[in-house]
Formats: sequence, C-alpha cells, structure tokens
Amino acid sequence: MEALLEIKQVSHTDAVLHGLIARLDEDLLSRYPSDQVHVIDFNDPGVAQATFVVAYMDGTPAGCGAVRPLDAECTELKRFYVDPAYRNRGIASRMIGTLEDHARRGGFRFIRLETGWEQPEAIALYIKCGYKHIDRFGEYVDCPSSVCMEKELLPAP
Repeated sequence: MEALLEIKQVSHTDAVLHGLIARLDEDLLSRYPSDQVHVIDFNDPGVAQATFVVAYMDGTPAGCGAVRPLDAECTELKRFYVDPAYRNRGIASRMIGTLEDHARRGGFRFIRLETGWEQPEAIALYIKCGYKHIDRFGEYVDCPSSVCMEKELLPAP
C-alpha cells in the first residue's frame, strides 16, 4: 500500500512546525558556524506574513517549508526541511510545488532561496526543480557559506 502524503498550510504558531524547524536548526548548526545560520524569530511580526506548510506522511510530520514576500514580484522559500527518515520519497519536490503554486496565486513572478555549500543534496534538489544560481541577496550578501538561487514562476498551464 502506498504511503499517503498530505501537505497542510499551518499557522506560524503551530507546535508541529516549531518542532520541525528546531530539527532543521540542529542540522544547520551541525554543518555551519552559528553566525552563518539564519534562524527564525517567531516573535517577529513579519513572520505572520509568511505562509507555512507541514508535510505529513501517513499522519506523521515529515517536513516543512514556507514562502515569505520580499517585494511585489518576488517571494523567498524559507525554513525548508525534510526529516532524514523521509528523504528521497518525493516529499521535498511536492512541498516546493505547493509553495510555488501559492506564490504564483499571490501574483509573484519569482521565487528565491538561500541554502549553503554544505548542503549539496539541497542544491541538487533545487536545480532539479528548475532553480538557477544567482548572486547572494538581502541578509545573505556577506555570508560566505550562502548559495542563493532563483526561479521564474511561469503562469500555471
């Protein structure tokens, strides 16, 4: 029997989301110096502007992600994580597709992201999903470990 994947939009206050993001932060801190890890402050009023999703595999939390507006044309993919036990099952691609669709419906033409050189699996995923390397942007300009990418969001067929 095939496993059931469900992707749900959740509030930035969702406890399951917070647990997944804590695991993401642990993973990032194991790969990078702490001054190069961009964590989220859930008390920042701007966080409420982001759209968060949690992926569930057969009812178990398996991953999370978000998009937040950067300007009128561009949004940013943020806090993207899939639990290692659930990787290589297509969850990440489905979450990216869901978040891209949300951004497209919101009128955004581009989606950007930041990852790092110590995450070759993430870079490969983003390239597979159509993202291209760009210059570092925003808060990542001076971060030596940052890899920034962008994708043009074409209208839905």
